[in-house]
Amino acid sequence: MNNGQGYVSGLEGVVAAQTRLSHVDGAHGELILAGYRVEEIAPVAPFEAMVFLLWHDRLPAAAELAQMRVELAQWRMLPTAACDLLRAAAAAQRPAMDALRMVAGVCDIDLPTDDSNDRRRDIALLARLPAAVAAYWRLSQGKTPIPPDPALGHAANYLYMLTGVAPTPARVRGLETYLNTVIDHGLNASTFAARVIIATQSDMTSAVIGALGALKGPLHGGAPGPALEMVFAIGKAEHAEAYLRARLAAGERLMGFGHRIYKVRDPRAEVLAAAAEALYATDGDRSLFELAKHVEATAVRLLAEYKPGRALQTNVEFYTALLLHGLGLPSALFTPTFALARTAGWIAHAREQLANGRLLRPASEYVGATGRRWQANATPTQLISFPSWQFPS
Repeated sequence: MNNGQGYVSGLEGVVAAQTRLSHVDGAHGELILAGYRVEEIAPVAPFEAMVFLLWHDRLPAAAELAQMRVELAQWRMLPTAACDLLRAAAAAQRPAMDALRMVAGVCDIDLPTDDSNDRRRDIALLARLPAAVAAYWRLSQGKTPIPPDPALGHAANYLYMLTGVAPTPARVRGLETYLNTVIDHGLNASTFAARVIIATQSDMTSAVIGALGALKGPLHGGAPGPALEMVFAIGKAEHAEAYLRARLAAGERLMGFGHRIYKVRDPRAEVLAAAAEALYATDGDRSLFELAKHVEATAVRLLAEYKPGRALQTNVEFYTALLLHGLGLPSALFTPTFALARTAGWIAHAREQLANGRLLRPASEYVGATGRRWQANATPTQLISFPSWQFPS
């Protein structure tokens, strides 16, 4: 803890919030979600129950869980403005995260503006963002978006809206385990962005858009796509060591290994490895899973050899890629799908920050020039004329 004793690069170790939502213990490889160890609750809870847990600090009764599912179903249809934006984004071939950021701004267009305490906006954002990602992806592939099925739950609807096929229970369980595992993770960059925005007493949509912008950056959103591409590039178990040695000798990073917080194996990797194994046992290419396990073991061994003392272990990206690929998701949707889970955590943190009521306003340390003086005879900037502009009719 810094206690205001000077500048700390990256704010590392600076405590900026107190939260009941999640606890990350990097030294011992532990993640607690609202009191539950991630490995105990993520593989078994419905996603809607995890959302309720974060939003209400307790698991829902059966009737409350049913009611949350009904409310999400009621708000899953996209407004016309959102559909128009998605068509434009797809026509312009914008990345999926750009499309998600754009459409998030109009997901509440049919809600009142003065409703800072109205939880309908929370539900609408959580319900509509998956529909937006699925619709965008289909539009970008020249396909027609598929309306949500009110009989399906949150995870099942996402898979259904992507493919038009009702997913198997095994696929739903695999996706729910993933969404539960990454729903929240301490005061990470996107969560901090959401809390800073909402602390100004801005609105929830603005907080979520800011969080999406932070997540889009590769230093936070991660690179589960490249982690999987590495496995595909290796191809066969007997090629793993030579391939990985060449990458390490060239000074390249092995995607899916190492984490700023965890000094031992990321507990989320444990959960997702088990989920991937269960999925690939019944639905998918089992040989791909076995290859990934071999690549992981080889990479961890070589990282210890090439970077001794760094404790570079498997992180959440490695098995995220394998699990989402097994669920049929293209790598372009890996980070947007992560965002769909984390939206529930962002909203929970924003509500927690609003209850705190304190504006987040850290100090900065000035290191620039001093003593400069304005020169009275400085040349004025030349005025530039621009052509008139008219909004197209």
